[in-house]
Amino acid sequence: MKNTLPLLSIAFALFLSACAPTQTSRSTGQTIDDATITAKVKTEIAQDQGIGKASAINVDTYRGVVSLAGFVDNDQQKRNATQAAMQVSGVEKVVNNLQIKPKP
Repeated sequence: MKNTLPLLSIAFALFLSACAPTQTSRSTGQTIDDATITAKVKTEIAQDQGIGKASAINVDTYRGVVSLAGFVDNDQQKRNATQAAMQVSGVEKVVNNLQIKPKP
C-alpha cells in the first residue's frame, strides 16, 4: 500500500500534464470557447443583410483568432464579413481570406 500511493501520485500528475495546453494546442475550455465564437460569428454573418449567402463563407476559430474563407460577390461584402466577426465577444483578431467571385 505504501508503494501504491507514490505511483498513483505520479500517474495523476502525468495525466494532468497531458491535458494542459501547449503553445500549439488548446485546452478543452479553449476549444469550447473557440467553437462558441465560431457559431456566433456564423450567426452574425448570416444575419447581416449586406453579405449575401453566408453558406459560402467558412469560419474557423483558433484561440480567439477568426479566419474567414470562401467567396463573396464584392469588396463591400468582404468588409461587412470582417465587421460582423469583430462584433462578436471573444474575437481577438479576424483574418479575412475571402475571395471576390470573378464576374462571368
